Amino acid sequence: MKAGEEQQTIVALVLDRPGVLNRVVSMVRRRGFNITSLAVGHAEDPGMSRMTFVVEGDPPTIEQVTKQLRKLIDVVRVTDLSGENIITRELALMRVRATPATRSEIIQLVDIFRATIVDVAHDSLIIEVTGDQEKLDSLHYLLKPFGVREVMRSGRLAMARGDLGGGNGRVRRTARRLAEDEELEPQQPAIEPPS
Repeated sequence: MKAGEEQQTIVALVLDRPGVLNRVVSMVRRRGFNITSLAVGHAEDPGMSRMTFVVEGDPPTIEQVTKQLRKLIDVVRVTDLSGENIITRELALMRVRATPATRSEIIQLVDIFRATIVDVAHDSLIIEVTGDQEKLDSLHYLLKPFGVREVMRSGRLAMARGDLGGGNGRVRRTARRLAEDEELEPQQPAIEPPS
């Protein structure tokens, strides 16, 4: 990455048609924009897909990317999430060399990172981890001394966080906080039948 450039996240809602991915990526490639991550999947509406791009560039470059994407006929909506309060996640599968002597240490690392072992072989483990880029990079770094044989990453998924105030007075809470609230709610007294 050049000085002054940052990784920016752009989300495009596109029609789910053959060739759309090729047209979008070709447009970006022809204009010399560098995509560092691309994730595509079905959207909430039938016949639509959502593409999440991570593009390197300064603000004018990112603005140019979004303008060019909006010109494509199969693109319904483009959202530049730069500067937004967003949630990002990636999924990674890592095949790590494991001997009887190193398995317990690898399992401890997996537990610390709240990852999951999804396959056990005689000489290796496959680990599934979900989180932001830093979490995946950190686990990968810590597993390197054991011998990382293979890594597959999904690419970044991103979504803007909900409104913290909103007109309806409700405030977004994390799942953990909601679970705590449910535990703390006073129990309704049992209604006794009239005598």
